[in-house]
Amino acid sequence: MLRGPWRWLSGWDVMVTRPLALLLLVAACVLGFVALSDEVHEGETQDIDERIVRSLRREEDPAMPRGPWWLAETARDVTSLGGAPVLSLITVAVCGFLLVARRYRTSLFVFSATATGWLLNGVLKNLFHRPRPSVVPHLTETMSTSFPSGHAMLSAITYLTLGALLAQFAEQRRVKVYILSVALLLSVLVGCTRVYLGVHYPTDVLGGWVAGLAWSLLVTVAARSVRRRSPALREEARRPVQ
Repeated sequence: MLRGPWRWLSGWDVMVTRPLALLLLVAACVLGFVALSDEVHEGETQDIDERIVRSLRREEDPAMPRGPWWLAETARDVTSLGGAPVLSLITVAVCGFLLVARRYRTSLFVFSATATGWLLNGVLKNLFHRPRPSVVPHLTETMSTSFPSGHAMLSAITYLTLGALLAQFAEQRRVKVYILSVALLLSVLVGCTRVYLGVHYPTDVLGGWVAGLAWSLLVTVAARSVRRRSPALREEARRPVQ
């Protein structure tokens, strides 16, 4: 039994490991995304979005971001963690590790969950087709529409899905919390840099986070449901990594 400052993890562990609780979280995320996308589509958020983006630039020169000289370059480095090349390399590396460890079914599931999440992002972008911010110059290149943020959504899908997978190998709750916290932090940092670089509105990033979280939670529920029904997957999950 946990004692001291880690006692709260017992309640956390129960909440995030029960399928019903996870499904309720998925439903909350979906409803939140629908409400946000409706506001964005009607233009209700446009004014506050533009104000926030402009506030991150110097008044005398909108092409110059606020903060020390090194912050913009750091933001470009961090934002690359949510780009397709980096996320693809991470996903392939993890799937390769699972194949080497003879966890073939788990590798296929991780690849399928990530790939379909990426397809979902493309569908949502084409559905809303929101233009990129034009109130300030962009500090990095862009290739698609704005809502929801692909970097925010794909980093949430990839890092949280892989974080949930790694957390299954950890026995201590505090280790699980650490892994999931790092995954969440990476997604948050990537999303914040998109606004700082002027290539996304805050609501684009918020929509990406919510959609990505919903997908990763849904994948977690699906993984546990399949594992309960598949003796081979249960055996694979219990097998030590050699």
